[in-house]
Amino acid sequence: MTKVKERTGTIPIETRASPVIDMKLEVVVIPVSDVDRAKAFYTGLGWRLDADFASGDNWRVVQFTPPGSPSSVIFGKNITAAEPGSVQGLYLIVSDIEAARKDLLSRGVNVSEVFHPSADAHTGADEPYLSGRLRLQGLDPGRNSYRSYASYRDLDGNGWLLQEVKKRLPGRVSTAGATFMSSSEFAAALRRAADAHGEYEKRTGGQHDANWPNWYAEYLVREQAGKPLPL
Repeated sequence: MTKVKERTGTIPIETRASPVIDMKLEVVVIPVSDVDRAKAFYTGLGWRLDADFASGDNWRVVQFTPPGSPSSVIFGKNITAAEPGSVQGLYLIVSDIEAARKDLLSRGVNVSEVFHPSADAHTGADEPYLSGRLRLQGLDPGRNSYRSYASYRDLDGNGWLLQEVKKRLPGRVSTAGATFMSSSEFAAALRRAADAHGEYEKRTGGQHDANWPNWYAEYLVREQAGKPLPL
């Protein structure tokens, strides 16, 4: 065992070779009390309906996928023994938490105000549920990735958490390139690259950079991989 220091604290990890077979998280099961009611709720979120299969009156499974997500959720009848509403801390990563919250509100979802942890709060799995002085209202002052949240629950009480991530920590992306799951995510990344490139042109005398496509491409790849951004 080795100790790896990162800003979330000291985390023990095993240093072993990478598995030779990919293991991709595909589905998370959420317990609900009324399948049709839950189906209507997640349809209202704008999530993609992938399946609704039944076998008689004793078994049914419904699958939804959030926009841009590689993973899905399923719920139904006789697919889990968990109590409805007992699943908490389901993370939805967004590139713009204010826009995501506005969209949820427009769909009639009772989503919380944006909040962030105080400077002396531990950054860990329990962070979004901190209260009192450890949980502060509003965006993270530095608009840092992993530090701004909003939360909501489905009709059974299963808890969802929005977390804003614009730039991944080093080592959190396995590909050398950049991958975007939706046009809106790609557009948001391009806007950040455009803002950064504008500052770059100011530093270089305000001259038009004819090589801007390469600069943008380098920015997008480095940002997603958690590497130092181009200057």
